[in-house]
Amino acid sequence: MRVSIAARLARRHLDDMNLEELTALFRKLGAEDPEGWARSQHNEGIDQLARFVFLREAWKFVVPPGDSSWIDNVIANAKMRPSDPGSRVGQALERLLALGADRKDLHEVVRDMQHELLFSLCYLLDGPDELEPELADLSWQLVRIDEDGEIVSTIDSLHESVLETDPAGEW
Repeated sequence: MRVSIAARLARRHLDDMNLEELTALFRKLGAEDPEGWARSQHNEGIDQLARFVFLREAWKFVVPPGDSSWIDNVIANAKMRPSDPGSRVGQALERLLALGADRKDLHEVVRDMQHELLFSLCYLLDGPDELEPELADLSWQLVRIDEDGEIVSTIDSLHESVLETDPAGEW
């Protein structure tokens, strides 16, 4: 993968930002407590920027609060392609609505389940808890890499920040 000179300079710049610049960037990115995120990165050496941006992007896969329009889209897609993977969700939603289920309740169930999945996947990124004895040496971790694929920093304990990065601020 080729990376432009501007992108390389931007990445290098991210690692050289002072506290004020980091705070301004976290604010621009929508962090609830930009000063806290920046201070932690600057003073503790934790790559909070990579952590925050990963979680901000991950939250985009969770249905937003109060917007149940996704229900109609899922049902429509299931009708157009009834044998596609996931089409049973649309079919089930249609049946539930026909039985009088409240759209808001369906939306809340799905949103909460997506939140739980996001939390669990973030927890899992730190490596497995317990595996079979034959897999005792197997592990993984989320890392930030540079343009050459070299590890810049590890991104640990993401699950601890899932709630504080909820764009809706619900949890």
